[in-house]
Amino acid sequence: MEKASDKNGSIDITSIGGAAFDVFICAPHTISNDNIQFPLGGKVKAKCVSESCGGGATNTSVGFSRLGMNAQFCGVMADDEWGKRIQKNLEDEGVSIDAALIVEDEVSSFSVILVDEESGRRSIIYSPNVNAHICDPIFPKDSLKKSKWIFLNHLTDVSCVILDDVVDLISPSTPAGRSGQTNFCKFVWNPGGSQIRDGFDAKIIKDLLKHTNILFLNSEEALKFTRASSIEDALKTGVSAGAKIMCVTDGANGAYISDGEKTFNAEAIKDIKIVDTTGAGDAFAVGVTWAIYEDMSLSDALCAGMISSASVIQHIGTQAGLLTDTEIRNRLKDSSVSVSQL
Repeated sequence: MEKASDKNGSIDITSIGGAAFDVFICAPHTISNDNIQFPLGGKVKAKCVSESCGGGATNTSVGFSRLGMNAQFCGVMADDEWGKRIQKNLEDEGVSIDAALIVEDEVSSFSVILVDEESGRRSIIYSPNVNAHICDPIFPKDSLKKSKWIFLNHLTDVSCVILDDVVDLISPSTPAGRSGQTNFCKFVWNPGGSQIRDGFDAKIIKDLLKHTNILFLNSEEALKFTRASSIEDALKTGVSAGAKIMCVTDGANGAYISDGEKTFNAEAIKDIKIVDTTGAGDAFAVGVTWAIYEDMSLSDALCAGMISSASVIQHIGTQAGLLTDTEIRNRLKDSSVSVSQL
């Protein structure tokens, strides 16, 4: 894997958000009312345990780097054992951590992920810890202006204070005494819980949507965010609010992409063994964003997202199945993704 230091100095895309250390556990359990259950007071022997680095911003930055982009991670990491492993993972994957803040005497964000082997579905027990420190005083806005694209991942509620800085970062401006616009970053956004609850018409959300090049939501999030009754209406609302392209994932039902003029739906890829669905949304976003960056069509971008996501869910962990540029291009040539225009 090419090291970050071996790449040229320009940054194609910076992922802003969380970094975490993940522990995946498969163990005998029952499922009742869509809940994974273990006997209270019992002692359950794990069938398998796997450790890996995760977190939305680390997943996407690693994904972009594997696809040949000069990728950067912007977030907060602890200087503990887990944090050092996250740092090494990013560096080994060729991701720059120049925009990261590393803090001492704190605990890294971590997740314990309980996986149902039959379906690949999971329950996540997490602690945000240092991820809560992504805030105004340490947000490197000036240095991020050198990045061509910005990918804003889910933020913890306390970290939403940086949204005003993000608006400044992505908004075109006209300096006094000069004509025309300055350079500004293209913007990709996967909103978090508080932004979804506030909805598309909240002031700061409206400001962000005006400059959003690609918006990613899953079906449940999209309906809440837009207050729509269907995915098709949610897509219309999101694009009307300013998003140039909006994508909605719908689990086993596939995914959608729209630019307001054309809308495509892709069916989920069949005949694959789903091992673990953690990271599927991040992988989908990586595939679509890379394809749009490469000036591919909407339908090809949707296929790239589906191929990337399908690869990841065939592995335990959020990064093991992320594809290289050559791999995804070859799979696009032989794509079995069924895409229809609505």
